[in-house]
Amino acid sequence: MLRNELSTLFRRRRTQAMLAALAVVPVLISVVVRLSGGPSGGEGPRFLSQVTHNGVFAVLAGLTVMLPIFLPMAVTVVAGDAIAGEAGLGTLRYLLVRPAGRARLLACKTVAVMAFCLAATATVAVAGLLSGVALFPLERVTTLSGDTLPLSVGMVRIAIAAVLVAVSLLGVAAIGLFVSTMTDVPVGAMAATLALFIGVGVLNALPQVDVIHPFLLTNYWTSYADLLRTEVRWGGIVRNVGLQGLYLAVFGSAAWARLTTKDVLC
Repeated sequence: MLRNELSTLFRRRRTQAMLAALAVVPVLISVVVRLSGGPSGGEGPRFLSQVTHNGVFAVLAGLTVMLPIFLPMAVTVVAGDAIAGEAGLGTLRYLLVRPAGRARLLACKTVAVMAFCLAATATVAVAGLLSGVALFPLERVTTLSGDTLPLSVGMVRIAIAAVLVAVSLLGVAAIGLFVSTMTDVPVGAMAATLALFIGVGVLNALPQVDVIHPFLLTNYWTSYADLLRTEVRWGGIVRNVGLQGLYLAVFGSAAWARLTTKDVLC
C-alpha cells in the first residue's frame, strides 16, 4: 500500500508541476544575483549577500526564501488532498474495504506526505546547489560567526540544514492531514489548512502574544541557520524538532480518531 501511495503521489502531474515550480525559484535567485552583482551585505533575505562569494550559499538563500510561504503552500496542497481527495473522488470507501484498515491507510498517507516534505525541500536545495555551482565560485564556507569552514564540512552542515527545513514542514503536514479527514472537499481542506498556517504566522509576528510563541509551529523555523555558526547552537534546533514532533503526534492522533470513526458513504 505504501509503495502505491508514493507512486501515485509522485506520478501526478500536479505534484510534478509543484516540484518543478519550486526548483525554478532558487535558479531565478542565482541568475538575478549573478546579473545584478549581488546585494550589499545585510540586504535581502539571509545568506543572499554571500551567494556571490560562494555558490553553496544559493542553497540556503533558496530555502530561506521558500520556507515562509512557498514550501508550506505546496505541503498544504498535498496534505489537504490526502484523505479529502479520495473521499471527493469516491475512492475512499474502496480503499477502506481492504484488510489493511483505516489506521494503515492513514499511516501510508502520512508517510507519503512526509516524503513530499523531504522531496520538496530536496528539490529546492539541489536546484540551488546546481545553479550556485554553475554561476559562482566555490570557496571555504564563511560562518555567521565570521570564521570559515572547509567546503566539505560546510556542505554537510548545509545538507543537515535542508533536512531541518523538511522537518519544519511536518507540523503543517499534520494539520493538513487532520483537516483532510474532516471534509470531502479537497480544496476546502487545502484552504482551511493554509488559513490556519497564515493565522499562526500572524500570531508569531505579534509581540503582544509572545507568551504563546514557543508553542507556535513556525517559531523556531529559522533555527537551521544556527548550523552555520562556528559552534553550532543546538537549543533552537532541538526545540524545533521537538515541537514539530509534538504537532505531528497531536494532529496525527486527531486525524486517526476522526478517520476511524468517520462514516464513509461513497
